Amino acid sequence: MILQLLGRNKVQLIGVDVSSSAVKILQLSGSLDNLKVERYAVEPLSVNAVVDNNIAEVDLVSAAISKAVNKAGIKVKGAATAVSGSAVITKIIQMPSELEEDELEIQLEMDATQYIPYPIDEVSLDFCVLGPVEGNEEVNNVLIASSRSENVDVYLEAFEGANLDLKVVDVEAFAVERCFNLVRHQYEINDEEVVALFDIGANTMTMHAMHKRTGIYSREQSFGGKQLTEEIMQRYGLSYEEAGLAKRQGGLPESYETEVLQSFKDTLVQQVSRALQFFFSATEFGNVDRILLGGGCASIPDIDVLVEDQVGVPTEVINPVNNFKVSSRVSGDALEADAPAMMSVVGLALRNFD
Repeated sequence: MILQLLGRNKVQLIGVDVSSSAVKILQLSGSLDNLKVERYAVEPLSVNAVVDNNIAEVDLVSAAISKAVNKAGIKVKGAATAVSGSAVITKIIQMPSELEEDELEIQLEMDATQYIPYPIDEVSLDFCVLGPVEGNEEVNNVLIASSRSENVDVYLEAFEGANLDLKVVDVEAFAVERCFNLVRHQYEINDEEVVALFDIGANTMTMHAMHKRTGIYSREQSFGGKQLTEEIMQRYGLSYEEAGLAKRQGGLPESYETEVLQSFKDTLVQQVSRALQFFFSATEFGNVDRILLGGGCASIPDIDVLVEDQVGVPTEVINPVNNFKVSSRVSGDALEADAPAMMSVVGLALRNFD
């Protein structure tokens, strides 16, 4: 089954990022060099709605998507979302450049068993022509992406329940790469630099290594802001919801900074250093030129300073909407606060400009 895991889109789309802790919805307008945030909303998710990057409770996710759509006032029905890299197999293969798209699709379906370790009738498959092989115009590099149909079907069901038409199921790493390439100029990143881009969410920290405008490495590890929330719960006798609210809005005892937060920040730095060591051991690269921090944990005050001091690499917190215009319908303060956690949803919303 050919499904738009990579997507060739011809309809208007909104980006919908379904993480383990929240649904983010973003609608962009304008052009790639003059973007405007038209609509934006975040809706929290129940703790067990998404487990291990997979939708576990479809009804809860559908309800959260619907609430976010209504909160933002979005009328567009076409949507793009993403599945995590662990749910997708990607591979670059070579195919004759003379093949038209429909011919290529037929050939890939016939040859899919060579590249995918599952029966073809259990898989959602898509492809994207990357361009000619260097030095051989007669052969194209073709990126293929596949995921178990059951992984994709649960997203289709959740979006259908929210009365949205899921047009593109992207790969999270590709969405982040798309966002990075949009904003790299504001950080004056040149093509030769190796950039470690960290997305540190509630349950998972993902490192994406970028080089020459392309993602060259991606790895997930189990670590995130949920650990800080649980420590706050235990230390101060709060519910999970109360602890999460206190973490974001304040109101905790003065001892919180030294007794709880500092320990978590030290652990975060250790996890960043550990992820870099995995990258160095798995690739030809022995260093990175800079680190960009994203995800909810990147909003912790001065975390970039601590990482830079301890790891020894220039570090900044990413703001992918920094140069966007903002509609009067959108809270600029809320957007600014959420910005580090918006890499995926920005990358998905950019699918509207394919």
